[in-house]
Amino acid sequence: MLSLQGMPTRLCDRIDRREVLRVGGLSSLGLSLPGLLASTAHGSSTTSAPTFGRAKNVIYVWMQGGPPQHETFDPKPEAPSGIRGVFSPIQTNIPGINFCELLPRTARIADKLAIVRSIATDNNQHSGSGYEVLTGYKYRGPNPRRISPEDWPWFGSLVKQLRPSDVLPSLSAVWIPQIMRLNENVTPAGQTSGFLGRRWDPDRFSVNPSDPQDRIPGLQLDGVPGVRLQQRLALLEQVDRRFSRSGRGGEAKLYGDFQAQAFDMLLNGRVEAAFDVKQEPAALRGRYGRGQWNQCLLLARRLVEAGVRLVHVNWVREPGDSAVDNPMWDTHAQNADRLEDVLCPQFDVGFTALIEDLDQRGLLDETLVVAIGEFGRTPKINPLGGRDHWGPVFSFALAGAGVSAGQVHGASDRHGAYPARDRVTPADLTATLFHLLGIDHARAFYDTLGREHRLTTGEPIWPILGTSPATTSRAVAEGSIQRVLPMDGRLLTQEDFSEPGALREAGFGSRPKGWRAAPLLDGPAPKGFGVFLSDKSRTVHLGFAGVVAGAELSKPTAAALLGQELRNPRAGTFVARVKLRGRGADEATVRQAFTSSLSARLEFCRYGALTKDPRNRQTLAKLEIPADRLATGQWQTVRFQARLDSARPGANFAIGKGLGMIVVVEPRGKSRQPTSPVTLEVSEVEVEFLGRTINDEVTV
Repeated sequence: MLSLQGMPTRLCDRIDRREVLRVGGLSSLGLSLPGLLASTAHGSSTTSAPTFGRAKNVIYVWMQGGPPQHETFDPKPEAPSGIRGVFSPIQTNIPGINFCELLPRTARIADKLAIVRSIATDNNQHSGSGYEVLTGYKYRGPNPRRISPEDWPWFGSLVKQLRPSDVLPSLSAVWIPQIMRLNENVTPAGQTSGFLGRRWDPDRFSVNPSDPQDRIPGLQLDGVPGVRLQQRLALLEQVDRRFSRSGRGGEAKLYGDFQAQAFDMLLNGRVEAAFDVKQEPAALRGRYGRGQWNQCLLLARRLVEAGVRLVHVNWVREPGDSAVDNPMWDTHAQNADRLEDVLCPQFDVGFTALIEDLDQRGLLDETLVVAIGEFGRTPKINPLGGRDHWGPVFSFALAGAGVSAGQVHGASDRHGAYPARDRVTPADLTATLFHLLGIDHARAFYDTLGREHRLTTGEPIWPILGTSPATTSRAVAEGSIQRVLPMDGRLLTQEDFSEPGALREAGFGSRPKGWRAAPLLDGPAPKGFGVFLSDKSRTVHLGFAGVVAGAELSKPTAAALLGQELRNPRAGTFVARVKLRGRGADEATVRQAFTSSLSARLEFCRYGALTKDPRNRQTLAKLEIPADRLATGQWQTVRFQARLDSARPGANFAIGKGLGMIVVVEPRGKSRQPTSPVTLEVSEVEVEFLGRTINDEVTV
């Protein structure tokens, strides 16, 4: 939906008048045209640089939460294990430049990128550091977690004012797919036009181009024919002329200056068509990745192609993202797991698809692409396996117009903790953006009261700017694309047991991902109580594999456990579907065993260790499986739904060391073993996230 402020007024055709004002980028506030022309006349020596104005468009990829420098663009293989992490560096296609192994596709396009490894804010707050990156100025107000009219303008608002689109001036700066949120409903400063006036706010569109039913409210005529709309436009012009004669000419004239653009957007369908990613070939959509964020990158390419000057693509905050453990790139817990399972599969696929797509269409030479977050992550890995906030140094990537690609600028120290050389500030980044867009970074601009302000205190990052690549040398890029596969929506890495090595013992560790069992029974003819894999049927059995007829269980035997971690753990409602059956000599034997000797259940759990050992867990929800369901010996699917969330409204639900799905078969105390093998046989397990609604009242 369009970003609107104030109380709406409906036109007779059900189109929101204030919405049309926003589509046209209108307000009675802002810099006058004479002021704009006077300001444009001011120049400086940097405007003669060959890179000045090389970018017609900008796609700004905002990796909200703070990506870790160690596991992206600045690996530290020589650092201690508690700093370097579990992943290895790989050679990119530029000699001497290494990325993390979780970015194999990105390593193959390093010749199109300039990486900065030495940007710093020295601020460890999402809100404060993010404000500085998005505006180029440090926050000076009372609370950076709250948007204020006194905030410094987001750099895109200044682009909208000073360098509007030549093709779509009414849509010069677009923000997708959602407003930036911290902790449910906390919307931090730095993402609006601030004291510049609401006229220059970004045009926000709440979109999900991965949803076939998604439409953009405000860009459809809702059944009103074009001719009829033009008739209403003529009537509206008569009303506006009457307003002008009544002494309200200023506001009416301002509206009239742009209403033709706004209605043109509705009449010719150009903008609505740009939002329709369904027009793209299925193969290309698949190359970007089918998730919401990935499809938003494709949408960004379509928007700049249609004439939008700047598109800000915010990282998607998924429903149920924990505010304390790992929302988006904020990996306070399970940093390695989340990067491997969720974040890098999206970024590595989508970002490289965007760069290659722009390049193949001839758009990369005129489009600047920036990929950055609000800060980096701590060098030291915490006890939850996460990395915490870190503003003293982090990395970002640039590509496209005016960028001398195939190089790294700056360096962090040996632990990735502080700049070692060529420190860069967010002000330098905004100066670079303005310069490449043809806006003199040394110029002034004026607020609604006529006060003069300096555009930025930074300088363009000159070493990374140029009209040719930094090097023509090439290397063979390392890393396996199969190592980082596109996100497919599955919450379990393995849903059955068909792959080699599908079942490992519980203490094996979390990598490679997959099923863990305890106690694991090996060999072609397993005996005893535990878990074993049937090589013939590729199913898993839990229970008594080989028995001593009639032997008494003198003491409780440990449960047989089969478990796997969830790939994208978060708060909300989950449903597991487990295909299983009871196995034994006959129906009576199975019924007797699961009535008197054994119990079977399904669980959702929180792990107590990063090894994801099912023996070390906190049970969050469970479902007992009745003996009658197992006695038939027929395959059936047991459905288990559970809500994993805090019992107290507004409280955070801790992911901790991960969530898992567990199948449990447990002896019932001092009972007798069955006289023949009896097991619970499992064929397939699927887990689905049903969702969670963002609570707009929560401001934790």
